[in-house]
Amino acid sequence: MMAEFIAVNIEDARWAELDIEALAAQAVAAMLAHLDIEAQYCEVSLLACDDARIADLNAEFRGKPTSTNVLSWPSVDRATPGRHPEKPSFDPKGMPEELGDIAISFDTCAAEARTANKPVSDHVTHLLIHGVLHLLGYDHISEQDAAIMETLEGQVLGKLGISDPYRG
Repeated sequence: MMAEFIAVNIEDARWAELDIEALAAQAVAAMLAHLDIEAQYCEVSLLACDDARIADLNAEFRGKPTSTNVLSWPSVDRATPGRHPEKPSFDPKGMPEELGDIAISFDTCAAEARTANKPVSDHVTHLLIHGVLHLLGYDHISEQDAAIMETLEGQVLGKLGISDPYRG
């Protein structure tokens, strides 16, 4: 069953075999809960695609005509360099807050997981958590911001029983 707070568009059938809808629901819910954000008041859109599609998106939005693992487009710019961004404010009686869109490429994720000798589902979960953090205003441009983001990722992955990719 699909979580109401995440809409998944599967363009590559290999994602269905991995049960991307369940992985995405678990990853997004875990990240939001960790930050004390109620998922029921949020909305995230996920495009589960392949390298060709994500390369087109990367070229269009970032000027980089190459494939990548994950891209994100926050609905609101909440970035606050050097510290945690403010949490979104929600109206429980209103429409869900659109956090933004994430695109993830099966080809790159599977290749990275093979190289790292880890399950694809674990790597994808990590990248979805990473994408949600971007939607919430976190970034990794500076070392300080990267440390904040990586710490949060590791904490949530640990709660899900997945080893921290930044710590060994």
